[in-house]
Amino acid sequence: IAAEGAQISSGSGGPSKPEASRPLRVVIAGGGTGGHLFPGLAIAQEFMARNKHNRIVFISTGNPLERSVLGQTDFRLESITAEGIKGRGIWNQARSALKIPKGIIEALRILKTYKPDLTVGLGSYSAGPVVLGAWLLRTKIVLHEQNILPGITNRILAPFADRIYLSFDDTRARFAPQKIRLTGNPVRRELLNNHDAEAMAFGHEKFCVFIIGGSQGAHSINTTLVKALGHLTRKDGLYFVHQTGAADEQMVAEAYRSENVAARVQAFFRHMGPLYKQADLIICRAGATTVAEVTAMGKAVIFIPFPFAADDHQTLNAATLADRGAAELVHDKDMNAAALAQRIEYYAVHPQALEAMAAKAAGLGHPDAAQTIVDDCYRLLGVDIHYDEASSLNNKNSKS
Repeated sequence: IAAEGAQISSGSGGPSKPEASRPLRVVIAGGGTGGHLFPGLAIAQEFMARNKHNRIVFISTGNPLERSVLGQTDFRLESITAEGIKGRGIWNQARSALKIPKGIIEALRILKTYKPDLTVGLGSYSAGPVVLGAWLLRTKIVLHEQNILPGITNRILAPFADRIYLSFDDTRARFAPQKIRLTGNPVRRELLNNHDAEAMAFGHEKFCVFIIGGSQGAHSINTTLVKALGHLTRKDGLYFVHQTGAADEQMVAEAYRSENVAARVQAFFRHMGPLYKQADLIICRAGATTVAEVTAMGKAVIFIPFPFAADDHQTLNAATLADRGAAELVHDKDMNAAALAQRIEYYAVHPQALEAMAAKAAGLGHPDAAQTIVDDCYRLLGVDIHYDEASSLNNKNSKS
């Protein structure tokens, strides 16, 4: 890939030659949901692994999830005004559109102070004002698209971007070919580098089923699984780890107790790596980040896509794996408690089928996606690629 943008603003008004492995200032724009935020976190971690003196700032709306997740790191979070537009009704759409200029002005103020070398757009609506502000300041811009069907934000921002990184090959036709790079969807380091000792902390001798409903849980999956417990005939050999979301935690926990099924139930699991590692079978939605995580980890999975996701993109994500034998796809409207119990018990006693599915999933994974993206960002900026072995891999970054 040709090194573009060899002349980078030095911040003192004149161009400067690239310095070998010089520290970079990187803005990561957008978040909102875990599906957007976690790939950005993986990219940030990779930048810090290259040079511990790199400086990273996230710019988004500062919602509770962003503050909670980033609050566990030393990455800085700046907030701007932004609201989604699509599918909210004409009056809410008009109100959201009127907030865009304010968001751009707020983003420009932060960008002028921070003077980034690079802005990374994650695709959520809050990335829009930041990327537009970066374009006005002539900062290099890269976008990451997590889903097969690009979201409206990335479709709008694509003309302003120098690079567009794709998670799925099927997305190629939707963007200018000279801009795109197929990289996969970045996965957080803690998922790939978890410790065996942590993974052994629960139910290792049993067939482990991990149910993930996303950061907010999935009510229809929760209720169907609760009913499925009564249809299980081999309860003693099963162990469930169930992320329920806050609303259903008590109801689901009580169901496992009343059915005498071994389980670990929580509204939200912060440390997912050991849980993924221990899981024999995963039942989950099909958000792009979840798809990336299960393939990077090489896990067998039953996808139940969220039916109201924008443009039904979760079904498209899941179908990409299911069509290749790397997953099962069950539509939300077709969920059946007895059938779900039967599939769980089938895989529990047919390890060859489980292993074949997991192997195909692993073949579609991109565990090196963050590294590939950061490599290309360095080339885009014309700065020598450097991996700082002494730098922290635990997401530590100097606040500024």
